[in-house]
Amino acid sequence: MNNIYNTSDVLHLKGYDLSYDGVFPAFLFATLNYMIILFCNLTLILTIVMNKSLHQPMHLFLVNLPINDLIGSSALFPHLIKEILTDSRRIQLPVCIIQAFFIHIYAAGSVFILTAMAYDRYIAICHPLRYSTVMTNAHIMKIITLVWSSCVVLIAVLFILLLRLRHCRSEMTHSYCDNPSLLTLVCEDTTINNIYGLFISAATQIIANSLVFYTYLRILIACFRSRRSDTKAKALQTCATHLFVFLLFESLGLFTIISYRLRNISPHLRRFMGVSTLIFPPTLNPLIYGLKTKEIREKVINLFGNKRVIS
Repeated sequence: MNNIYNTSDVLHLKGYDLSYDGVFPAFLFATLNYMIILFCNLTLILTIVMNKSLHQPMHLFLVNLPINDLIGSSALFPHLIKEILTDSRRIQLPVCIIQAFFIHIYAAGSVFILTAMAYDRYIAICHPLRYSTVMTNAHIMKIITLVWSSCVVLIAVLFILLLRLRHCRSEMTHSYCDNPSLLTLVCEDTTINNIYGLFISAATQIIANSLVFYTYLRILIACFRSRRSDTKAKALQTCATHLFVFLLFESLGLFTIISYRLRNISPHLRRFMGVSTLIFPPTLNPLIYGLKTKEIREKVINLFGNKRVIS
């Protein structure tokens, strides 16, 4: 009963119930994973930014993905590592809200950026003769600006609606902060919040999935109609990579969203899937695009090769 009317700014997260022997392996895994994410994503960003030959539409869209991945992982890992080390599940309400805000920015950004990348591939493969005239620098900047501004506006409204409500509980239902968990702390009517949250989730999913699957369907048709086997193979390989990344994020994200609506799902499974959304895509994305994209792979090899020669 004490938690029902607890208006303290100190919240209590659901922990991972680690045993004494499991603390060090968990700390090592989290720290190494975060270091890998930082190294790989920063390497991808610097490789694209520092090489003018990579300042092409596809790569200009791609550079937004590691930036977004750094936002999501940095919102989770520092506090996660601290929680493992100190065995403390407490978090200040303002810090929790900031963490939740950037986690939602990451989630929305991933969907919008991958959709923009699918659009770029559609124009490149289905309308190659028009590609240079359509995908101008001005058009690319408009799309990138639209992606980030849409993320910020949609998520800002979500949290403005949340901040107008008074919380009266302190026990979180999740291992990190997000909007649904913060809403469980509120004792006022959350109907508007629920409607808006469901609306933006449904709208972004329907629009993004429709655009992605339409573009890749058209790409597949164009590839099978093409008589050049080398062009067909390259296009299919590029699109398969993009589609894998999109489906991976969508699968993890949709399960997390749906799990909040289903009461009979194990809380441990919900926490695992929620954390997986913030661990696997930021880890795999730079490796997939760095290894699969020939131009980027060659520049990364040259970058580290030159450093080895200098040293």
